[in-house]
Amino acid sequence: MTDNPLRALPAIDTLLHDAAALVERYGRPAVVTALRTTLDQTRAKLRAGEAVPADQAAILDAAAIRLARDFQPTLRSVINATGIILHTNLGRAPLSDAAQAAITQAAANYSTLEYDLDAGKRGSRLTHPERALQAVTGAEAALVVNNNASAVLLILSALAHGREVIISRGQLIEIGGGFRIPDVLAQSGAHLVEVGTTNKTRLADFERALTPAAALLLRAHASNFKQIGFVEAPPLDGLAKLAHKHGALLIDDVGSGALLDTAVYGLDHEPTVQESLAAGADLVAFSGDKLLGAPQAGIIVGKAALIDKLKRHPLARAMRADKLCLAGLIATLDHYRKGEAVTHIPVWRMIAAPLDKLVATAQAWANEIGGGAAAQVIVGESLVGGGSLPGATLPTVLLALDVPNATDFAAKLRAADPPVIARVADRRVLFDPRTVLPAQAPILTKVLYDLYNS
Repeated sequence: MTDNPLRALPAIDTLLHDAAALVERYGRPAVVTALRTTLDQTRAKLRAGEAVPADQAAILDAAAIRLARDFQPTLRSVINATGIILHTNLGRAPLSDAAQAAITQAAANYSTLEYDLDAGKRGSRLTHPERALQAVTGAEAALVVNNNASAVLLILSALAHGREVIISRGQLIEIGGGFRIPDVLAQSGAHLVEVGTTNKTRLADFERALTPAAALLLRAHASNFKQIGFVEAPPLDGLAKLAHKHGALLIDDVGSGALLDTAVYGLDHEPTVQESLAAGADLVAFSGDKLLGAPQAGIIVGKAALIDKLKRHPLARAMRADKLCLAGLIATLDHYRKGEAVTHIPVWRMIAAPLDKLVATAQAWANEIGGGAAAQVIVGESLVGGGSLPGATLPTVLLALDVPNATDFAAKLRAADPPVIARVADRRVLFDPRTVLPAQAPILTKVLYDLYNS
């Protein structure tokens, strides 16, 4: 025996002999690194006079904890109990079963991404989503890029570089992540021409600004704010007629990508892509992962001649969507083509969820966790979120838990596996059944039961 605890530390080879399970799970290189780091830290503590466990079992346990932490992904599935349907921080639109299956197929196999089976030679990835987009929007042509910010930048770069773009002052917006319309215009090489005032812009304001240098009129979706009260904006069909009269284009950035009428479900009416095209917009740009309910994408639909010009622009390749996005997008669009969007796309299923079903679900949760009087079902409001329909709410019910410390309880929920994201208000923790996916409901109630009754 030696009095020097450092000499009693096991060697790496000795530790590896009993670390077979860790090697199988994490791989030998990662296990060796974890063991060495653990040994180094143990030596440092022993030299500092700390009384720390230094036997083989303790070293292996510490290395296992380190490996589990290091391999814990930061991009994780969570349970969204906030009631915000398109929660930007939680990944916006969850995908339908069909979209998930399509993505898995595209990921697991070789595909016809850029291969023409009939011709037996190279094809184009741009053709795959175009037919479905033409079918659901009625547009002449379509192009998909990686997000709507890219779509707007590509349009401006390809169609307005060095020329003027006219936009209402009320639409010089900034959305999440510091995306500002004036900055995008500057980046594209177009020249911004502001018309009207913050709250009122008329057709006459646009007409006075139109010169031979004007390439297009741009209408930008207000995203996550709205103006109320003493406000005025010209109708889209009026803008289209005015633009075309002067040889300019009308571009409509509708943002949310609504293909269905939100007013049917008790919400404010969100302008649809089809309405913009019918009003005379030459190109319409929108997101894939908002009200469309698809993967993140920027979608441009409209006149074929303009879409062809965008496809040939150098930025189109830099902004192109990958095969997984295209597979999920096409599967999502097929739901619209089949008339089954409300029943198959999670975003629309949540929006259309009947109140009586939400009441029954929340009450079942309260009963399952055994909270008694401390678990109440109360009325509340859900939000669409994601920059869509700002301020618009849907009536819902909430499971409200009275706990000693709501903030601490919410933190424990976030530390669960999978993490649960809930609301805290009036010293209670609130859970909205509208945004909890059906397959996750049993997991949620088990997490709540374990935490509430611990």
